[in-house]
Amino acid sequence: MTGHRLSPAAAGLALSVLLLAALTGSLLVGSVPLAPADVFRALWGDGDPAVATIVRELRLPRALLAALVGGALALAGAALQALLQNPLADPYLLGVSGGAACGTLVGSLLGLSAAGALGRAALPLAAFLGALAAVLLVGLGASVGGRLDRGRLLLSGVVVNALASAVLLFLLSWGSAAQAQGFVFWMLGSLAGATPEAVGTLSVYAALGLAGLLPLAGAFDALALGEETAFTLGVSVETVKRAAYLAASLLAAAAVSVSGIIGFVGLLVPHAARLVARSHRSLLLLSFAGGAVLLVLADTAARTLLSPAEISVGALTALLGAPAFLVLMRRRA
Repeated sequence: MTGHRLSPAAAGLALSVLLLAALTGSLLVGSVPLAPADVFRALWGDGDPAVATIVRELRLPRALLAALVGGALALAGAALQALLQNPLADPYLLGVSGGAACGTLVGSLLGLSAAGALGRAALPLAAFLGALAAVLLVGLGASVGGRLDRGRLLLSGVVVNALASAVLLFLLSWGSAAQAQGFVFWMLGSLAGATPEAVGTLSVYAALGLAGLLPLAGAFDALALGEETAFTLGVSVETVKRAAYLAASLLAAAAVSVSGIIGFVGLLVPHAARLVARSHRSLLLLSFAGGAVLLVLADTAARTLLSPAEISVGALTALLGAPAFLVLMRRRA
């Protein structure tokens, strides 16, 4: 069967085609179905002004943001799994997303989201600080004798997630009822507030994350053989760990700052990509593309299944991811 294994290049091409199809479909369907010809005219700035508004100001930014958020979360998950050599590692399960949500809420309460373009661009940095705090807490809880105990990692992540939830509830009590209601829906995972500015901001952070992680792919390949073997091969293990943690946290935090907490994308997609990836470079790139496809499809379903009502996209990914997580846990038992 290995002779018929799909090559990474072929998988990348297939994902690119799927992503283009998913993006196109997201522009066509919704509470107001649109004809393909009308959508293409709207993209070029022609046709009915109402259709142009729906396509260019609502659906296109949302579809592009979904692709970027999904790609960032899946890439962060692939990096954490490679770094920790734990296929159950994920920004959501390790508390990174919860910490990022706390940072985002603090930034919002301080007025960053209302401080113009500069403030909105700084919001992911507030989320990043929250994510780093969560990473430090998880590391402290999972450390034994100065080394990270991978067996205690998930348990520590669960504890930090619970702590993050408590902090979020405490912070929400400081805001108005309207602010609390809006933030709770956002926290469950939503792309309803997508804007071209958010797409531009997340594009920058996603590019920084990719630029930080792709050069580490060779080190991840060596780490798969064990830390001692990687060290003998010339890998600066601790430096790689710190760089990968920072890049993965930046990606997850930037995604959370614009979409809320969307779980399990960083868990499921790398597992699927690993079926065809032969190196961590391929794994990282395929994870990014696969995450983009998954979340565009999930968000399209979230806003159309019960139209005109909208389902939280985080709820859909959890419905898919939670059973898969249980299956993976049983396989590792």
